[in-house]
Amino acid sequence: KRREEGTPELRSCWALGREFDEERRSASELTMPRNVEIKAAVRDWDQLIENAKRLSKSEGVLIMQEDTFFDVLKGRLKLRNLKNGGGQLIFYQRADLEGPKLSDYSISPTADPDGLKKVLSDALGVKGVVTKERWLYMVGQTRIHVDQVQGLGNFMELEVVLSEDQNLEEGEAIAQKLMEELGIKKEDLMTGAYMDLILTNK
Repeated sequence: KRREEGTPELRSCWALGREFDEERRSASELTMPRNVEIKAAVRDWDQLIENAKRLSKSEGVLIMQEDTFFDVLKGRLKLRNLKNGGGQLIFYQRADLEGPKLSDYSISPTADPDGLKKVLSDALGVKGVVTKERWLYMVGQTRIHVDQVQGLGNFMELEVVLSEDQNLEEGEAIAQKLMEELGIKKEDLMTGAYMDLILTNK
């Protein structure tokens, strides 16, 4: 049975994510939050879901997302519509490399994603839109995303949320271990964002 937005499970996952962000901000207002990320194509959807459930000890949470990317001079700027009346404006920078990579990001919530999309579209121009169904699982400090992306296929992401006293190498070790436990092979690792793949396939 799917768990939709607004359920206690989803609220608890978002609350946990907010706790990570609040801890980082309290340590240093000037430091951008950091993730170590992995993205990969999914060969066996059912097996990956089974592994994610086992590692997270949960059934996961289904989140509907529409990400609108805007034209910016550096990094990536996207507006995430969560399809529940809310959204997030997200700016991030990361290297386009296979395997674990560091991502610096900033997030600002919005209660009017449609209105904000209109303003940003007029001001910056739209690069493209990514629509997906995302299953979210939490394993320690890591978010596991298992995604069905419209027009692209099935993928997974790991986001290891680094604390202020953790370095890149520690995050990479966590990501590599989880990648192995999930059954992700090195040849399935990807570079870039879903938006890049969509633009490449045009």
